[in-house]
Amino acid sequence: MGSNRSRRLVAVLISAAAVVTIGGGSSAGAQPPEVRHSEVDPAVTEKVRAMSLEEKVGQLFVTYAYGRDADTPHPQNREEFGVDTPAQVVQRYHPGGLIHFSWTDSLYEPRQIAELSNGVQRAATSSGAGIPLLISTDQEQGQVSRLPEPVTQLPGNLALGAGRSAADTGLSARITGEEMRAMGLNQDFAPSGDVNVNPANPVIGVRSFSSDPQLAARLTGAAVHGYQDPGAAGVSAAAKHFPGHGDTNQDSHTDLPVIEHTREQWERLDAPPFREAIEAGTDAVMSAHIVVPNLDSSGEPSTLSPTVLTGMLRDELGYKGVITTDSLQMDGVRAKHPDAEIPVLALRAGADQLLMPQNLQVAIDGVLDAVHTGALTEDRIDASVERILEMKRKRGVLDAPFVDTGRVDRVVGSREHAQQAQRITDRTTTLLRNDAGQLPMRQKPGKMLVTGAGEDATGALADRVRARGPQATSLPTGKAPTQQQISQAVQAAKGNDVTVVLTNAAWDADNAAQQELVRALQRANVPVVAAAVRDPYDAAYAEQVPTWLATYSDKPVAMESLAKVLFGEIAPQGKLPVPVPDPDGAGADRFPLGHGLSW
Repeated sequence: MGSNRSRRLVAVLISAAAVVTIGGGSSAGAQPPEVRHSEVDPAVTEKVRAMSLEEKVGQLFVTYAYGRDADTPHPQNREEFGVDTPAQVVQRYHPGGLIHFSWTDSLYEPRQIAELSNGVQRAATSSGAGIPLLISTDQEQGQVSRLPEPVTQLPGNLALGAGRSAADTGLSARITGEEMRAMGLNQDFAPSGDVNVNPANPVIGVRSFSSDPQLAARLTGAAVHGYQDPGAAGVSAAAKHFPGHGDTNQDSHTDLPVIEHTREQWERLDAPPFREAIEAGTDAVMSAHIVVPNLDSSGEPSTLSPTVLTGMLRDELGYKGVITTDSLQMDGVRAKHPDAEIPVLALRAGADQLLMPQNLQVAIDGVLDAVHTGALTEDRIDASVERILEMKRKRGVLDAPFVDTGRVDRVVGSREHAQQAQRITDRTTTLLRNDAGQLPMRQKPGKMLVTGAGEDATGALADRVRARGPQATSLPTGKAPTQQQISQAVQAAKGNDVTVVLTNAAWDADNAAQQELVRALQRANVPVVAAAVRDPYDAAYAEQVPTWLATYSDKPVAMESLAKVLFGEIAPQGKLPVPVPDPDGAGADRFPLGHGLSW
């Protein structure tokens, strides 16, 4: 894995007197940062004292591994980690945690996930210091739902913001946490506490509860309580992305966004959800790969900024739990530094948990060499490991890392959870316009066309229409329909009594052909109902259509709620959690925050 080369590289980098300037003038070659220990159980302190330096450094890292079970070789493991199986990744590197994605071939169905969890936990508890793993994913729900069906699908944050209910938000998080824990997952990198004040935000959007900081704060706190509910076993929550990723038009996966919020704006707009999350006892706070010059003049991303992580999060907000980085593979954090150096700078800034380094061996060697050269002290490593192990202790991971695979089918996707999810979702659908009085459709049409973006959403809604009696045809046209597809949809609409057209981020210039689809359907002089199944901003881009709804999600549970509203089975209750700006009027709102019609 090139470890000797990486050790030499890091030694050179760290010994340079002014290799990197962070946090208003301190350099990687300056004195090690002040050590901040938190209050932890004495048993945790004893565990840390008994661990080797290599074992402690391993605990700092959360990595992924490829494969659907712990002991089956996967070629990608050999390529990236020099071993064959997920169990061998754990045994070789002693990481503190594993994170799962569909692209790691880890997430197929609930029982398989539970068996994988038990397998990697056996590897962890029988090797190294014998410390069980944190096993995680980003199950935010809504648009960011990593876990496969029959895992219960619940509304995403913006939909919950439309529902305005802290009780619904807490229950949604509780169900999510209970099902994750049944599969052996014990950490969820959620909720997003970002206040989405920028409609052009390409990375947060529907992942935010609201543009209203007080509403976002109230629901962030409710979500933390729900995820960590001890009555449901509970998973560790991670409020993200500190100090706030809501006002950017760049994606930190591919760029290093700059947010120009003043200190006063940060206090008013961005800070409230994180204050609420801390008050709610969140186990972790995740840093953002963003630059906020008015908060920190160093030019470093917040993940690498002592001013932000130690000065603001620890000292000002009084946070004593785990600070986790966002993925260290994202371009936003890799823009200025080599991969060997990034974990060292993150630790110096105040981070504890280092998520998904680009090269795990290089990252581990970087931290070890920083201790050997004095850029980091072992006491500093101990402080982070203590916080990580204390988080594991509080969630019962140290004492009970294994799960009963026979229980999975009774908990995950249970009838009770599905019913609760549907009731919650039913309270989020928002009616923005009903100018022609088309809704509710009390007289059921004979034939309906469901078209737009995308195949899963149009198919799900058509199924739910058919279940109510009318004939329904699904004609997906995608996020960027061609002129031929638009013409086909218009022709099909003429043969139906009502057409429902679904839009997905049609406000985005890359998807603007969806706007033409909606307009063309309206010009065809057929009854049209438009529904934005992601951002509600779409409704301002096709004024010709007099009937608009917002579901904030294209998941089947949201399509069921939409069908209920269309046919008058329920009245729409959702209120806009963000304003919908008028694209032609600077500073004007086409639909204000809190707008929502009903009957």
